[in-house]
Amino acid sequence: MDEPFYRQKFQEAVDMLSGKEFIDSGLRLSVDTILESVALKIYKPEWSSIPESPIDAPGRIFFSVWINDQSIKEGRLYYNIHALKLKNLKGYKIPARNFAEDFRNRFAEDQKNWENVSVQYGPLTLMEGWIELRPDHIQNDLCGLARKFLNLSPVIDEVLTTYRLKA
Repeated sequence: MDEPFYRQKFQEAVDMLSGKEFIDSGLRLSVDTILESVALKIYKPEWSSIPESPIDAPGRIFFSVWINDQSIKEGRLYYNIHALKLKNLKGYKIPARNFAEDFRNRFAEDQKNWENVSVQYGPLTLMEGWIELRPDHIQNDLCGLARKFLNLSPVIDEVLTTYRLKA
């Protein structure tokens, strides 16, 4: 995989997206290399156990789009939503399986808008799917997935609210 090429394309997509709508929604975007994959992550600091360091907090929820050697061979760009160690989120009491089920029930209304998506995973992967890898259109495809997640992100906020501890 030509990592510098894909990092540049992913960063160009982020630069195209870093608009008012993401900022107003409290969403942050980052491009990283993780496990030999170039990944775009979209998250909210408050969806993590360490809001000051949300990108690598042990407990966190985030949307990710990634590419690696295997996905290139398959001609795919993968995406998913992870919910890791939710018991570590301060101010919440979240049974992971319940959270995943609640999210998936709400996601069912929007699932038809996501290509090749499945929710048949354990509680750490809320959903996962892929789109066709089109190297000449990768920035636009990344932007499209990011905007879909922007529209879906309030569902995560709403489901989290049901698990907030009473003051």
